[in-house]
Formats: sequence, C-alpha cells, structure tokens
Amino acid sequence: MLQSLITSKTRIRLLVKFFLSVTNAGYLRGLAQEMNENTNAIRKELNNLSEAGYILREEQDGKIMYRANEQHSLFATLQQLIRKYVGIDVIVAQILSRMGDVHRIFIVGDYAQGIDSGVVEVVLEGTDLNLDYITQLAPKIQGEIDKEVRFYVTEAFTGAGLLIFENK
Repeated sequence: MLQSLITSKTRIRLLVKFFLSVTNAGYLRGLAQEMNENTNAIRKELNNLSEAGYILREEQDGKIMYRANEQHSLFATLQQLIRKYVGIDVIVAQILSRMGDVHRIFIVGDYAQGIDSGVVEVVLEGTDLNLDYITQLAPKIQGEIDKEVRFYVTEAFTGAGLLIFENK
C-alpha cells in the first residue's frame, strides 16, 4: 500500500523508524548500519524529510540526531498512516474482538525500535486469554497486513515496548 505512494524504500523505513514511536531517534551512521543501507542514501532521505519539516535535526554529543517533528501539522496523519502500514489497527481490532480480558497490548522487537523487518512481535497482557484464538489469529492477520506476526502472552508485562492499547 505505502510502497505505491512512496517509491523510496529507504524513506519508508525512515518514516517507520521515526513515526511508529516518537521516542525513536537516530543518527546518520547508526541508521545506515541499522537499515543495512549506505550512508549516502540515508543522508539524502534525512535531508529531504528534514527540509520538509517532518523530522527534526538536533546536535547532541557531537552527533546530528534525527527524530519526528511532533509539531508538524501532518504529524498525527503520518503516524496514523505508518501504524496502518505496519498493521497495528488490524492487530488490535482482531485481538479485542474475541481474545478475552486483555489489559494491554505492546509491540516489541524490531517494530518497537522502528525497524521495518517484516516481523511484528505482539505482547498480550491479560488474564483468561483465549489461547486457541491466538493460535488461529496469527496467520489470519499475516494475510491481511502482509507481515509475519508473533504473539506472546503474559499476565504482567514488565519489558520495554510500544504500548498500543490499554484497557483502563
């Protein structure tokens, strides 16, 4: 879906990095290494995105760091677009439809760090969750979002991750 709108794979990967979670940040060489790209391709896209105002450039400890510009008028729209691209909306809707008493849902692993690896790892926190449904759900969601989905179930999650749902 997004590939037909944005033809640069590097730009898509940078958008996923910075807009999936606003806490994600990076510098040129680190991003190039993380995405297994050459620094010139990353530099070009970082310059394009920062000139457009989508990401901010800030000097920090002698390095130029980049992060999403939360003040940009299209920030919420871009974040929503990236979350749809990753499939977060589909994952949450499918989980909540028949899962049981879900307290919180987290994205962990690569996507929590903004790495577009194609494997979405989801932690479901709750009690009396429908484990049979979870087993059937992964291939169904995978078919819808075209990414591998792995579920982990726990009663209390204490690790690091991107909180995408909380039942208050």
